[in-house]
Amino acid sequence: MTGLLEVIALHAADAERAEAGGADRIELVGTMAGDGLSPEPALVGQVRRATSLPIRVMLRLREGFGTDGGEVTRLQGLLSSYRSVGADGVVLGFLNAHTEIDVGVVLEIIGESPDFGWTFHRAVDSCFDTDTAWWVLRQLPGLDQVLTAGSARGVSEGLDDLVARAQADEFARSAIMAGGGLLPEHVPWLARSGVRSFHIGSSARPLGSWKAYVDPDLVGTWRRLVDDAVHRSEPA
Repeated sequence: MTGLLEVIALHAADAERAEAGGADRIELVGTMAGDGLSPEPALVGQVRRATSLPIRVMLRLREGFGTDGGEVTRLQGLLSSYRSVGADGVVLGFLNAHTEIDVGVVLEIIGESPDFGWTFHRAVDSCFDTDTAWWVLRQLPGLDQVLTAGSARGVSEGLDDLVARAQADEFARSAIMAGGGLLPEHVPWLARSGVRSFHIGSSARPLGSWKAYVDPDLVGTWRRLVDDAVHRSEPA
């Protein structure tokens, strides 16, 4: 039994290096400005040609978790373009003014019955009522992953909540992809609670710098850590 390890890539070289290190999937981001914004479709095509790994592409055009009608139209167009050049899925998440999941916007972008899997990103950590947010998430078509730290401040602050939610909720346990300041010491606790998916960004790069390329050796270290934690958490 192995866990899923997703690595953020900013370009084709990152994707190649992540695959060489043993990653299972790429989250492709155009820039880390604003905590991650959409790339140009041409970049998605370049990354598709560089790796055999599944690619999920960030759908987000501005900082924060709100959007408007004009932007939704642009996001719909980007989604179509990403899929046409080889993206396997997307990463998105929008909230309304009450910090509730904006179901209308999400469905307008992905459609009522998408033929691809997708990730709801860390917008969920900024919801005022996270229990209600998780109830809403289970209703969204095609959703198979929720990137969450358990807290808007990161996994160190949200670890207890992540563990408790995974232990109490079968849907959350299968959907949680732990990320957002994930540290090696968090992984065994999460694995013991049933979490099987993990997401890393700057920790796959030398000195944690976004200016550095993904390092296959660092990815390999996380690969072994995740697999060992998952293996140890399985019943004998």
